[in-house]
Amino acid sequence: MKQKSAIVRTTLTLVLALCYATVVQGQLPITITKNGRIEFGGKTSKDGTERDFTPNIQLHGYAQAGYTYDHKGGENTNTFDVKRVLFWADAQITDRWSFLFMHDFSSVVQEFYTDFRITRNKALTVRVGQFKNALSFENPLSPTAMEAIDVYSEAVTFLTGCGSDPLLGVQYGRDLGLSLFGVTNNRKLRYELQVMNGQGINKKDGNNFKDFIGRIEYRPTESLNLIATGQIGRGHAVSYSVFNPTIAAGKDYKRNRTTIGADYKSKAFKAHGEYLNGWDGDAHSWGAYITGSVPLGTPKVEFVGSYDFYNFNTDLGMDQHKAIAGFQYWFFKKCRVQVQYVYKSAYLTGKASDPTTQFVHGADHGILCQMQVRFN
Repeated sequence: MKQKSAIVRTTLTLVLALCYATVVQGQLPITITKNGRIEFGGKTSKDGTERDFTPNIQLHGYAQAGYTYDHKGGENTNTFDVKRVLFWADAQITDRWSFLFMHDFSSVVQEFYTDFRITRNKALTVRVGQFKNALSFENPLSPTAMEAIDVYSEAVTFLTGCGSDPLLGVQYGRDLGLSLFGVTNNRKLRYELQVMNGQGINKKDGNNFKDFIGRIEYRPTESLNLIATGQIGRGHAVSYSVFNPTIAAGKDYKRNRTTIGADYKSKAFKAHGEYLNGWDGDAHSWGAYITGSVPLGTPKVEFVGSYDFYNFNTDLGMDQHKAIAGFQYWFFKKCRVQVQYVYKSAYLTGKASDPTTQFVHGADHGILCQMQVRFN
């Protein structure tokens, strides 16, 4: 017991020292001696000066919590909820080599990967580990940068593994794999090529097939960005899905996607939209959306609006329209309060993984409130 207690105290001391040195000083020089002991302050050369190779560690974090009211099928529900509490640290080990670790305290470990820049410029970098897949315009973006409280469009949420597709499960749009990416042509062109397990976070691959994802962005002007992405792979079904009942849990199936979209930003307004297609086994799904915000006299207060259409399975007629309207107030940098009304033209009577669940064409009204606090 004494030994365990000593280990716990040592661990807590190390964590507190890391946090203190990072927050107060902005960087943390660490030295690991030959016998494995960790020392703070970095190694020094014979002339007493500090060496430059020690990593610069930065801490980041945000939390999103609020209130949700929903009315559908003649029933009302309401709840206070904590959506996300994320903390991550990144270490710049050298000018070319870095590492990141991210954890969501409301769920699981989200990301851990290392980047190594191969070229002198930003033309080619390799990433290995667990990170967001590059499919769609929205998925690589942080929820703190999205206008909608429920974050991504219905198509992006379904096709990238953010939780609504039971065949893939709740993967938060992330996966294990390898990525090559870079920026060229005076920052006008960005590309990314990924080889992923296709099974999601914190899991080994469910089959011997890999998913290949490609992404290309072209920025003709500083305000406009054009994006196209695609995916080819074979999934391994996690569970039954009401959206695709012909694929049984534990079975492999074809899983391909394509998207094309645009993002525009100016002082007058911001808007982004996308067209998406998905093929899962013999089922085809498609959708499109446009989302934007307009300042109301001051950049601190914005009107937010979105129209979103998605057909989860064209053979089964599972089409849904969604509209969002609301306001957000930026009371501090990256910190805001949001209030939004959400309308959907269809809903599920239960969980999508339950064979007794029905897809119903009917009104679903919601009122969402959220506070977001973020540092760094």
